[in-house]
Amino acid sequence: MKYTGSLIINKPRELVTAIFMNSDYNKEYQDGFLKKELISGKQGEAGSKSKMYYQYGKRSMVLTEEILKNDLPNSFEAFYHHKHMDNTMICTFVEIEPNKTAYNYEYEYTRINWFLPRLISILFPGMYKKQGDKWMTQFKEFVEKQ
Repeated sequence: MKYTGSLIINKPRELVTAIFMNSDYNKEYQDGFLKKELISGKQGEAGSKSKMYYQYGKRSMVLTEEILKNDLPNSFEAFYHHKHMDNTMICTFVEIEPNKTAYNYEYEYTRINWFLPRLISILFPGMYKKQGDKWMTQFKEFVEKQ
């Protein structure tokens, strides 16, 4: 399952990508985000791995992020692993004008092996896209307040 999206952020590309890479801001636009811990490699570089912790009510979730490519301010690629699913993310940032940046993103779920998420992906495939789009819109709103 793959989906793409794009939005225009009314801020300079350097600011957009600096906020994108600073996990201290994740809690501002990713619902339930608690913290990110580096587990190997050098922060922000290709090959580095981090654990990302989320809390949704009484449920907690831990993802492992592996940065595949960091060519910011142009592009960023990462692989995310959870015990029930894997996905990749590719983001590009294009300067349209000095204070206007196009943020393009592509997510691909490559493995879903738990009954409920698999069922949701079959019956309501737009639900995964809806969550990603929500975080992207919240990211845009947060960056534009800076």
